[in-house]
Amino acid sequence: MSSLQKGDKKLLNAWAFYDWANSVYSLVIASAVFPLFYMALFNEDQSYIHVFGTEIKNSALISFVTAAAFLVVAFISPLLSGIADYVGNKKFFMKFFCYLGAFSCIGLYWFSLEHIYISLLFYFLGLIGFWGSLVFYNSYLPDIAFVEQQDAISAKGYSLGYIGSVILLVISLAMILSSPDDEKIMQMRYSFVMVGIWWIVFSQYTYYHLPKGNKNSQRVSKAILFNGFKELKKVWNSLEENIALKKYLISFFVYSMAVQTVMLVATYFGEQEIEWESEGAATTGLITCILLIQLVAVLGAIMTSKASVKYGNIRTLIFINCFWIMLCVAAYFIKLPLHFYIMAALVGLVMGGIQSLSRSTYSKLLPETQDTASFFSFYDVSEKIGIVIGMLVYGIIDQITGSPRFAIVFLAIFFIIGVVLLRKVPRK
Repeated sequence: MSSLQKGDKKLLNAWAFYDWANSVYSLVIASAVFPLFYMALFNEDQSYIHVFGTEIKNSALISFVTAAAFLVVAFISPLLSGIADYVGNKKFFMKFFCYLGAFSCIGLYWFSLEHIYISLLFYFLGLIGFWGSLVFYNSYLPDIAFVEQQDAISAKGYSLGYIGSVILLVISLAMILSSPDDEKIMQMRYSFVMVGIWWIVFSQYTYYHLPKGNKNSQRVSKAILFNGFKELKKVWNSLEENIALKKYLISFFVYSMAVQTVMLVATYFGEQEIEWESEGAATTGLITCILLIQLVAVLGAIMTSKASVKYGNIRTLIFINCFWIMLCVAAYFIKLPLHFYIMAALVGLVMGGIQSLSRSTYSKLLPETQDTASFFSFYDVSEKIGIVIGMLVYGIIDQITGSPRFAIVFLAIFFIIGVVLLRKVPRK
C-alpha cells in the first residue's frame, strides 16, 4: 500500500498518469487504426461476411459487437461502482480490467476473418476492459485528492491522456506509411501490440503509488454488489421532484445517442464512402481527420463555454443540436477527401462543445446533495445505453440499405427530437 498521504502531489500525479497509460486505447483502437485495419481485411467487392448464421455487412457487424459490449458495460458499471465504494481492495479490480483490456489489444494482432469469433471476442473484451478500469480509476479521485484539488488533477489527467495517445498514434502512422502496401496490415497489427504494452507498462507507475483502496475492509456481499443499482433507482425516483433535470436528462439521452455513434463510426464511414486516391492516401487522410477532430474539439469546448455564458446553456445546446442536424444531412452528399476534411473540422468543433456543455449543464441542474457520485453514475449509464441504441440503429440501417450514408442521415432524427425536448427544459 502506498504510504503517500491524501493530497500529496506525487500521489495525484501518479493517479493522473493512468490517463497517459490507457487513452491510447480510445484513440488508436477505438477511433483510428483498428477501423482502418478491420475494413482493409475485406476486398473491394466483399463487404459481407457469413457470421452468426447469416450474412452481415462488415461495418454493421462491428456496430453490433460494439453495441453488445456497451450493453455489458452499462449493466456491470453499477455493480462495479458498488464494489468500488464499499470494498477496500479496488486496486485489484482496476488492475484486472486494465490487464483484460491491454491483453485483448495485444490479442488483436491475430485478428482475422478466418477466426472471426475469437477475433471479435478480443475486440469485445478490450472495450469492456477499458471502460471497466475507468470505473475504479474515477472512484479513486475522492480518495486521493481533496475537493479543491479534484478539478485541476482531473484536467491534468485528460491532458496527459491526449498527449500520450497522440504520440503513439503518430508513431503508428509513421510505421504504417513508411512500409510497402503489402506490409501495412502487419504494421497495424504491431500498433495493437504497442497499445497493450504501453497500457500495461505505464500503468505500473500508477499502481505503485495508489493505495490498495479506501479504508473499508468489507467483503463483496450481495448487498454491496447491488448497491449501485439501488443508487440508480434512488436517483430515478428523485427526478420526479426535479422536473428541469428530468426533462434535460431525457433530451440528453436522445441526442447523445447520435453524438456518440458518430464518434464511433466516423472512420468506418470515411473508409467506405470517400473516394480516396489510394489505400495509403486513405490511411493518412483518415488518421489526419481523427487528429484534426481531437485538436478542433478543444477549441470547440472553449467557444461553447463562452457562448453558454452569453446565451445560456440550454439555448447554446439547442443551437449545437441544430448544427449537428445540418452535418448529418450534409454527410449524405460528401464524396471527396476535401469534403471529409471540412466535415471533420466541423464535427470536432461541435463534438467537444456538446460533450463538455452537456456534462456541465447536468451538473448545474443537480439538486443540493452530497451524493453527486450516484447522479453522475446515472448520467454515465444513460450515455452508455444511448450508445447501445445508436449503434444498433446505425448497424441495422447499414445492414438493410447497404450504405452508411442513410444511417448517418437517420441520426439527424435524434438531434431533431433532442431540439424539441430541450425547448421544454425550463431556462432557469
